[in-house]
Amino acid sequence: MSGAALGLEIVFVFFLALFLLHRYGDFKKQHRLVIIATLLAWYLCFLIVFILPLDVSTTIYNRCKLAVNSSPAESNGSYVTLAPSKQKCFKPWSYIPNGIMPIFWRVVYWTSQFLTWILLPFMQSYARSGGFSITGKIKTALIENAIYYGTYLLIFGAFLIYVAVNPNFNLQWSQLQTIGIAAANTWGLFLLVLLLGYGLVEIPRSHWNGAKRGYLLMKTYFKAAKLMTEKADAEENLEDIMEEVRKVSESIKYNHPLRKCVDTILKKCPTEYQERMGRNMDDYEDFDERQNSYPSEKSLVKLHKQVIYSVQRHRRTQVQWQILLEQAFYLEDVAKNETSATRQFVHTFHSQEPENKIIQYFYTPTVEWYWECLLRPWFYRVLAVVLATFSVVVVWSECTFFSTRPVLSLFAVFIQLAEKTYNYIYIEMACFLTIFFLSICVYSTVFRIRVFNYYYLASHHQTDAYSLLFSGMLFCRLTPPLCLNFLGLTHMDATISHKNTQPTAYTSIMGSMRVLSFIADGFYIYYPMLVVILCIATYFSLGTRCLNLLGFQQFMGDSEMTSDLIDEGKELIRREKRKRQRQEEGENRRREWKERYGNRDDSTRNRVVHTDQKESSFSETNTNRPLSKYTRSNGRTERDRIELLQDAEPLDFNADSINDDPLESDSGR
Repeated sequence: MSGAALGLEIVFVFFLALFLLHRYGDFKKQHRLVIIATLLAWYLCFLIVFILPLDVSTTIYNRCKLAVNSSPAESNGSYVTLAPSKQKCFKPWSYIPNGIMPIFWRVVYWTSQFLTWILLPFMQSYARSGGFSITGKIKTALIENAIYYGTYLLIFGAFLIYVAVNPNFNLQWSQLQTIGIAAANTWGLFLLVLLLGYGLVEIPRSHWNGAKRGYLLMKTYFKAAKLMTEKADAEENLEDIMEEVRKVSESIKYNHPLRKCVDTILKKCPTEYQERMGRNMDDYEDFDERQNSYPSEKSLVKLHKQVIYSVQRHRRTQVQWQILLEQAFYLEDVAKNETSATRQFVHTFHSQEPENKIIQYFYTPTVEWYWECLLRPWFYRVLAVVLATFSVVVVWSECTFFSTRPVLSLFAVFIQLAEKTYNYIYIEMACFLTIFFLSICVYSTVFRIRVFNYYYLASHHQTDAYSLLFSGMLFCRLTPPLCLNFLGLTHMDATISHKNTQPTAYTSIMGSMRVLSFIADGFYIYYPMLVVILCIATYFSLGTRCLNLLGFQQFMGDSEMTSDLIDEGKELIRREKRKRQRQEEGENRRREWKERYGNRDDSTRNRVVHTDQKESSFSETNTNRPLSKYTRSNGRTERDRIELLQDAEPLDFNADSINDDPLESDSGR
C-alpha cells in the first residue's frame, strides 16, 4: 500500500476539479488555454488539501522511528516525542516513502505560485482583450500588466538594494526564498481570515434557514425581482451594442481593410442579430472615393470587447432566470404539498429534462413527499447544528492555538491523543475533516463573492473566462496560508509548538519563518484572532446592512425595500407560471386534436377503400356518387385538421358535443 493512497487521491482530486470546472465553465465555447490553466490551478489547490493529512500521518510515524532508534540521551536532546523510546512504531497504511513528499510539495507549491502571480494575471488580460489577433491580445495584456508586474519588481529591487547596502544583513538565497514565501503567505492570510470569518457563520446559518420553507420562498422571490432588473438591463445593453455594430457594419463595406475585424465582431453576436445585419455582397462601394469617416481599429477593438461582455452577460441572465423559475415553482410545490392528505408529491409542471429510470423507480412520489416535506427540514437542522459546533471549535482554536502549556487548541488535543496510540486512521480522518471544513468555509465564500459584473462564478456553464481565471488566482493564494494555519491549529508546525521535532514535509519547503520574527511571532499568531470580530459582524449582518445603506439591495427581513422586492418577485413568478400553464394547455389541446382527427381521418380512408372494393361491380355512374361524397368529407376533415394544428392558441372546445361520425355530421349540415 506504500504510495497507493497518494496515487488514488491524485486521480480522485483531478476528476473532482474537472467536475466542478465543467459545472461552472463551458468547455465548448471557452478557450482551451483558459480551461487548462483554471483546471490546473483548482487541481493543485484541492490536491494540497487532500494530501496534507497523509503528510501529517507520515511525519508522526517518522518521529516515532527517530525516537525508537535514538538513544535516551539523543532522544531528550535532539527530538522531543510523546511516545516512550522503547515503544514499537506501526507503519500507517498510507505511508509515503521518504524523499517523495518534499519533491511533491515543491513542485505543487511553486507551480501554483507561478500560476497565481505571473501566468493567470496575464491570461486574464488576454481573455478580456478585444484584439483581433494573437499579437494584438498579447500586446494589450502586457500593457495592462505592466503596472502590476512593475510594482512587484520595484519592491523586490528596493529590498535587494537595502540588503546589499546594509552590512548587518547577511542573507543567503534560501533566506531570500523564505522571505518571498512569507510575503505571499502574509497577503494570503490577510484575505483568508476575512473569508473564513464570513464562512464560519454563514454556512451553518444558510443550512438552518434551508429548513424554513417560507424563508427560502421569500428569498427566491427577492432574487427574482433583482434578477429581472439585471436581465432587463442586460437586454437593453445588448440592444445598444448591437445598434453600434449595425452602424459599423453598414459604414464599413466588404472591400474595406477593416472588414475582417467587423466580420469577427459579427460572429460573436447572437444568431438573430447576425441575420438582421447580413451585409449585401452586391453593394460595392469604393471606400477611397468617399469622404466618410470610418472607425479606427482601436475603436473596433473596444467594440469587440463590449460585444463579448454584453453577449456573455445576456446569455447568463437568461439561463439564470430559467433556473430561478424552476426553483421558485418547486418551492411553491413543496409548500402546497405539505398539507397533502395523500402524502404523494405532485408537481405543477413536469420536468423538461428526461429523468433517469433508476431514480424514478426508487424516488417515487411518496418517497419524494416524505423527504421534501418531512425529513429534509430536520436533516438540515441537524446538519446546521453540527456545522455550528465545528465553527465554535475553529474559533476557539484560532484564538488559543499559540498556547502550548497547557494545550488549549482542541484540534491539537485530538491529534496528540491519537499520536500516543498511533491511531493513524483517526489522525488522518481528524486532519481531513478539519482542513476540509476550513476549505469549505473559505472556498464557498469565493464562489459566493460577486464584484459587480466583473467577477461572478455562475453555475450551469455561465462563468466567463475572466472570472474563472480570477478564481484560480484566489485559490492559489489562499491555499498555502490555509494549510499553514491548519498545521498551527494542530501544533504540527514547529514555529507554533516551539518544539525541536521533525517538521512535516510541507513546512520544510516553506523554510524557517524565524528569519522574519515579527511575522512568525506576531502576525501569524495574533492576526487570526480577528476571526472572532468578523464572525460577530457576520452574525449581525453588518456587511449586509452597510451594502443596503449604500443602495445595493440585500435580503433583509426588516426592510421595506425587501418587502417591496418580494411582492414584485411574487408577481413576476405568478405571471411566468400562468404563461407556462397556457403553453402546456395549448400543447395538450394540439396533441388531443391531432390524435382525434388523425384517427378519424385514418378510419375514413379505410372505409373509402372498403366501399370501393365492395361496389366495383356496379356501373361507373353509381360508383362515383358515393365516392365523391366520401372524398368531399375526407377533404373537408383534412382541411379542418390542418387549420386546427396551425393555430398557435386553439380555442376551448367541448369534447362531448363533437360527433365521431363524419358522415352523420355532413348529413346533418
